[in-house]
Amino acid sequence: MQKKRFSKYFPAIFLFIDLLFLNVGFVVANYIRFDTFWFHGDRYPFLFAFLNVAWVVIFFVTKLEKVEREKSIVDYISQILLGLTINLAVVFAMWASTRAYFYSREHLFYTYLIFSVFVIGWRVGFINLLRFYRTKGYNLRNVAIVGYGPIGRSLKRHFLQNPEMGYVFKGFFDHKVEHPSVAGSIEDVEGFSKENSIDVIFCCLPKLYDDDVKRLVDFAENNLIKIKLLSDFSKVSNKNLQVQRYGNIPVLDVSNIPLDRIYNRVLKRAFDIAFSSLVMIFILSWLVPIIGLLIKLESPGPVFFIQNRHGRGNKYFPCWKFRTMVVNNEADSKQATKNDARITKIGGILRKTSLDELPQFINVFLGNMSVVGPRPHPIKLNNEFSPKIDRFIQRHAVKPGVTGLAQAKGYRGETARFSEMYGRVKLDRFYVKNWSLWFDIKIIFLTIYSIIFETENVY
Repeated sequence: MQKKRFSKYFPAIFLFIDLLFLNVGFVVANYIRFDTFWFHGDRYPFLFAFLNVAWVVIFFVTKLEKVEREKSIVDYISQILLGLTINLAVVFAMWASTRAYFYSREHLFYTYLIFSVFVIGWRVGFINLLRFYRTKGYNLRNVAIVGYGPIGRSLKRHFLQNPEMGYVFKGFFDHKVEHPSVAGSIEDVEGFSKENSIDVIFCCLPKLYDDDVKRLVDFAENNLIKIKLLSDFSKVSNKNLQVQRYGNIPVLDVSNIPLDRIYNRVLKRAFDIAFSSLVMIFILSWLVPIIGLLIKLESPGPVFFIQNRHGRGNKYFPCWKFRTMVVNNEADSKQATKNDARITKIGGILRKTSLDELPQFINVFLGNMSVVGPRPHPIKLNNEFSPKIDRFIQRHAVKPGVTGLAQAKGYRGETARFSEMYGRVKLDRFYVKNWSLWFDIKIIFLTIYSIIFETENVY
């Protein structure tokens, strides 16, 4: 009996509901801005059509029509935010290319605020509802695992521990059929799959190039069964492995990181620009004159301390900080230590509260740094520890940050011991390999908490 597949209707449903909320946002914005639900003036019908067409194009470009069982909620939200960010950039480009008074900025703001809230809300709600639906025994996929090894057993545990994925394990198959947990030999897979309506075969055999695998692939493709090949890449310690093709040759990229993808970089850069702009407008605009005056009153010299640091790709960039020491000749060669005589009174306060790092939001706005990323060390410190710590350079695969995972976990201040630097680098590498927008937001909140409650060891 053929199973009903409602997922084929998802793209049309998603697009219809997205456009519905976009148009609701447009109409409500009309009322808020112009006190009418109808179009305001002759130019707004064009804007209405442009917004709809732009979203239809970006909807398919960013693949917002897909619902994959393996994706996390965070991945879905990141994908939606990417679509919204690109769409907003397209509309802003259109707005900037016309005369500014053609369309109200307030109207566009309310349109996208309402649209974004509703789209994120309904899609997250739908995904959670779909996952709940699967836990009740619906929208399921029957799976068989070929290969009763560590990978196959781990895969079975994953399916059992995550019923919201909707995968129903039906049996193991392997060369060693005498094991009680193995349903049969590899030759039995074909008959078993037809009898039990198997939807997906996961092949976990140690050799992915032998005749058994080829026969399984041929059988699956001839019977509209999905087949997925697995191997043990856990020792590579990178969850973002990517398969590339050089002609007909598949190549596994073990160095792939999330920020290698253009849409992730666009999303992170958009967040950096928005966040740094808010900090500069609402904090630095009034705080810089106050702190600058206090620094000048206590000791002669510049307000800012600008020092070259290693950035993305290990390239130099000028890193901005408030000056916290008296002007001296050891700034580039000697790290600050506890009770350092060079640190001024106002400098001690700035260091303890991390206010000395605030000018780095200028670096963020200029594109040299990010709000969150591995902290940029003094060059001397990098040169000292880089040969001693394996894969130290990996922290420079992304832009350095005003704060980072290491700082959020309490690694702030001097790194006098090898263990302290090793701990920092380990956390930095974890961040590089596991980046997401929500990870950045979490680190920001953890950093604020760390500054408020764990400042006693910072100087």
